[in-house]
Amino acid sequence: MIYEPAEDSKLLAKIVRKYSKGKKFLDIGAGSGVQSDAAITGGAERVIAIDIDPEAVKSLRLKGLNAIESDLFSEVDGKFDIIAFNPPYLPSDKREDEESKRITTGGEKGDEMVLKFLEKAPIYLDKNGIILIVLSSLTPKKRILEMMKRQGMRFDIEAQQNLFFEKLEVWKITSSRSSTSR
Repeated sequence: MIYEPAEDSKLLAKIVRKYSKGKKFLDIGAGSGVQSDAAITGGAERVIAIDIDPEAVKSLRLKGLNAIESDLFSEVDGKFDIIAFNPPYLPSDKREDEESKRITTGGEKGDEMVLKFLEKAPIYLDKNGIILIVLSSLTPKKRILEMMKRQGMRFDIEAQQNLFFEKLEVWKITSSRSSTSR
């Protein structure tokens, strides 16, 4: 199942376009390729789309994108100016079917996928690079903020959108050594 762009994808895409000009861009969990397309539209120098789903990778390649099948960073080489991720960020819901859970559920609490991503992301980030990530008001932030602090990372909220059941935020995460963020 390929995640079709919804409010979260569209919100992130606006910010991706804003920062992409001349940048090396990595789209983690690319799905339909909306972030890769936004980076190209924004003038990115190089775009690589990553997805764990072979169907998504095939679809991305048919669109002409440089796509790699990878579980987060498992098949990624190099460093990037921007790493964007619209992760599965919702807490587990027993009523949701397994296929849908794969693209919406970030683990039992909802933050596990984000933590797994943030554990490795700094390794693939160029000096002064940024991470753009979508989080929901339904995603617990405590462990995310603790991990970021341990890694010397800070964030700014670049965009927000209120929906009827949640609030979406796009965070721009940077090294605290190169930022005056939170």
